[in-house]
Amino acid sequence: AAVAFKNAKQFDQAREACLREAEAHENNKAIIPDNNIPLTVAVQEMQRLPEAVQLIEKASMMYLENGTPDTAAIALERAGKLIENVSPEKAVQLYQQAASVFENEERLRQALEMLGKASRLLVRGRRLDEAALSLQKEKSIYKEIENYPTCYKKTIAQVLVHLHRNDYVAAERCVRESYSIPGFNGSEDCAALEQLLEGYDQQDQDQVSEVCNSPLFKYMDNDYAKLGLTLVVPGGGIKKKSPNAAQDKARGPAAVGSHAEEEEDEYSGGLC
Repeated sequence: AAVAFKNAKQFDQAREACLREAEAHENNKAIIPDNNIPLTVAVQEMQRLPEAVQLIEKASMMYLENGTPDTAAIALERAGKLIENVSPEKAVQLYQQAASVFENEERLRQALEMLGKASRLLVRGRRLDEAALSLQKEKSIYKEIENYPTCYKKTIAQVLVHLHRNDYVAAERCVRESYSIPGFNGSEDCAALEQLLEGYDQQDQDQVSEVCNSPLFKYMDNDYAKLGLTLVVPGGGIKKKSPNAAQDKARGPAAVGSHAEEEEDEYSGGLC
């Protein structure tokens, strides 16, 4: 009946039929079969997404209670996708719940996929403190499964998040702690991060922009690439002057002219 009502686009009746079927299964102490998803579809098409998500959450709890955690996690992921564009905050919660279920079942790759979705949504919503914690969780699991190159990428994302939080100390500590990851020290990721931190510390916007516009940063996930492209150093990004420039200014215009003549004389005999 539920399917027939749905096909006829009588969504109220479809919803009620699905709920009655679900109640009958619950009374029989039986797991609700997956083909009851027309309930959520009916609610979705009626633009009642919060209610749909609430029902899926209830279903996931039933799956957990009946010993099918994988199905529970998949239901939570489905709910996250359903609500992501309407309520990113709720979607983050659902993805994190799904990640916990997968992690408890030692399905770490699936857990990482859910955590990755949560981290990107947190960054997109500028919930940077939470994003930093989520990325650290991701990196820890990637290190556990010995996927070290991805650890490097997560370190870059972490540093960008910390710098946008105006927390240079946390960004520096993040890089320093990553030296313990096999292969990080000496990698191009490590070199780029050291250059980025140096430019940020020296208030050199040119150096920071050069690093953040490199392929290593630009071809990350969009949410992290945008963090790099919008990173502004404190103090207005005024590049610090060289020691010679500071000395010339102190000695006056004559000294500047003398310094320029010295530079010209250096090549007076030709480049060879």
